[in-house]
Amino acid sequence: MKQALQTIFRVLLLPVITAGAMLAPAQAQDAEALIDRAMTGSHRSDANKARDKYRHPKETLLFFGLKANMTVVEVTPGAGWYTEILAPVMRDGTYYAAIFQMTEQSSDGQRTNDKNFRAKLAGNGDLYGKVQLSVFAPSAIRVAPAGSADMVLTFRNVHNWAKAGTADAMFKAFHDALKPGGLLGVVEHRAKPGASFERQIDSGYMTEVYVIETAQKAGFKLDNKSEINTNPRDTADYSRGVWTLPPTLRNVPDADKPKYLAIGESDRMTLKFVKP
Repeated sequence: MKQALQTIFRVLLLPVITAGAMLAPAQAQDAEALIDRAMTGSHRSDANKARDKYRHPKETLLFFGLKANMTVVEVTPGAGWYTEILAPVMRDGTYYAAIFQMTEQSSDGQRTNDKNFRAKLAGNGDLYGKVQLSVFAPSAIRVAPAGSADMVLTFRNVHNWAKAGTADAMFKAFHDALKPGGLLGVVEHRAKPGASFERQIDSGYMTEVYVIETAQKAGFKLDNKSEINTNPRDTADYSRGVWTLPPTLRNVPDADKPKYLAIGESDRMTLKFVKP
């Protein structure tokens, strides 16, 4: 009798186990389809779509392991280039856009960017109505409720924090926000190995060693790295730093712009970390 009951229990349990095993691949497929739809959406400008060939958003997000039902935090999203993709993908999950609180020390550029990003969210409630703004002070960095996030993402921001002296605090905040087993995805302009810290700050290109060691100090373990966002044409040695390249082309004479446009956007590291 006992053996018969055990057999019945195993038979009843099998569909549950099978469904659980199939859930992750199904969610990944759902995320891929949603990313495709978001990338081709009419809400994205032609100029933003033209940058897909440099930023590879679909490949990058899938590499990081994005699933549509996750709780995801994007840290300092800037003008919202990735927000245009993440917000519609995360409709059935939770998407935090973590931004700095404006203070008396905030620059005019930072204030303008903050105003424009908020206006972007407010201007399309159907698309951005579920985005949760997480506003944090530089002196008390908290990007999301502790232990709430499945994934934290940051794109091309580490050089700013390194320059401000807040990189350690930022990575600690990411670690605090994540659940055990949670993932951190980092994309950053990549310096040549051995570049001095001073050169990294001046150029906007950071070494992989610096980013990995900063994440490890915060308690992360490097899980994987990808060359999705590599650009072998980028020499990373410009006198005006990474801002020489598109889209900024800072102080580049008109006659020289074709040269840098032909290089394209910067060479970038793509690193995935896990919170043990």
